[in-house]
Amino acid sequence: MIIGMQKHESSRRSLRPFFLLPALLLAAGGLAGGEEGADDGTLSAGTFTVRRFDRQAFSEPAPVLTHKQRHMFMVGRSVFNRQWAAITSLNGDWGLGPTFVADRCSACHVNTGRGSPPQSSDEQLLSMLVRLSIPGTDEHGGPKPHPNYGDQFQNRAMDGSNADRAYVGTPVPNEADLFLDWEESTVAFADGETVTLRKPKLRIENLKFGELGSGTMMSLRMAQPLVGIGFLDAVPEQTLLAIAQEQRARNFNGRPNRVWDAVNKRTALGRYGWKANVPSLKQQIAAAAIGDMGVNSNLYPEQNCPPVQTVCAKMLPGNYPEIIDHEIDALELWLQGLAVPARRDVGDPEVRRGAALFSSAQCAVCHVPDLKTGEFPKLPQLSGQVFHAYTDLLLHDMGDDLSDGRPDFEAGPRDWRTPALWGLGLSQTVSGSTAMLHDGRARNVTEAILWHGGEAAGAREVFRAMTREERQALVKFLGAI
Repeated sequence: MIIGMQKHESSRRSLRPFFLLPALLLAAGGLAGGEEGADDGTLSAGTFTVRRFDRQAFSEPAPVLTHKQRHMFMVGRSVFNRQWAAITSLNGDWGLGPTFVADRCSACHVNTGRGSPPQSSDEQLLSMLVRLSIPGTDEHGGPKPHPNYGDQFQNRAMDGSNADRAYVGTPVPNEADLFLDWEESTVAFADGETVTLRKPKLRIENLKFGELGSGTMMSLRMAQPLVGIGFLDAVPEQTLLAIAQEQRARNFNGRPNRVWDAVNKRTALGRYGWKANVPSLKQQIAAAAIGDMGVNSNLYPEQNCPPVQTVCAKMLPGNYPEIIDHEIDALELWLQGLAVPARRDVGDPEVRRGAALFSSAQCAVCHVPDLKTGEFPKLPQLSGQVFHAYTDLLLHDMGDDLSDGRPDFEAGPRDWRTPALWGLGLSQTVSGSTAMLHDGRARNVTEAILWHGGEAAGAREVFRAMTREERQALVKFLGAI
């Protein structure tokens, strides 16, 4: 009864009216192309574009949201920033753990931006996680979880170390401590300039539930920026398949990942995650809630407690479900309704030169500059929007250097979904991170390009052969989108 009452009160707090929000939000930023929405080259996302370039640049509501949608948007933002806690804590909403990576969404996606690797070798992973699997597939053709540790490591737990991790009874052990070390190498451009590249080496200490076994596969994954993420849900599947067909005619092999849709109980085209292993925002939200915070839902009701983790299994859930459907719906609307900062310096000759070099190097074959949404009933304002995320949402072979050795549905170890590039130039301002690629190894655009292999090896070599001025122009262009 007490647990149910706490959840009811929490939900009421989340739904508190925001009477002053529309005026405040309109004052914070406006449509980049003016009231009529005319495209002067700056519109990253049609009528969802705003002129805001500070720490909150990725967190604005789209100007075209209705009053009701803005209210739901703010409820979703509240859930995103919510601190989850143990049932013995008074410092957050009950539901955290028993094991977890972070206690809130915003701990990994700072200001809705990208994550970052640890700053030192003795700092544990936070906005990064480690996927786990063993040979074989699960019942839906996806990765097969490790019997003792599940499908990802939980490096934090209700261990009683502070009020938010307290639990009456035996403290719950975390699964392991996770750290990164780095291996460095040097790459030279054709003009003799050199760049130091780094590659992460995962260091696992204090395994609590036995050795992993020789066949265990692991993959580092860094939190991705969420700016404009709703647009990716709204691109018709036929558009992506047509892009794949066009790429094959140009000797590229972009292809969709076909994954399990846990919402609709069918196979679907993957759109989210580093290997496009999630088909929809709703599933991504619920999967991140249980996987990263140990917060269960109607979609994923079971806690992260494999049979060997007996103390974890005995811990009472904070509520059931711990995140309710309305809160997931609000988070989904919040993500779909996020505005995108306008493109900058569009008239700068160096930026224009960089755009031409980006195209001539064939970078734009995979990082497709222009996409258009289809009909999207969930948020009608997203329908028929031309946007410039610079992705194709398809898998591409990126070579041995970026291989994680781990398949994920139809994605092989060397396959990665083309990441969206918009907002790159604002990443440092928004979240304090410029880390790129799935494991955060690249500290900037130049390093990210130099790690490209496989289908992108040709583009990488064109970049290496450019003059210093050409490289600077291309990098400046990417920072402007």
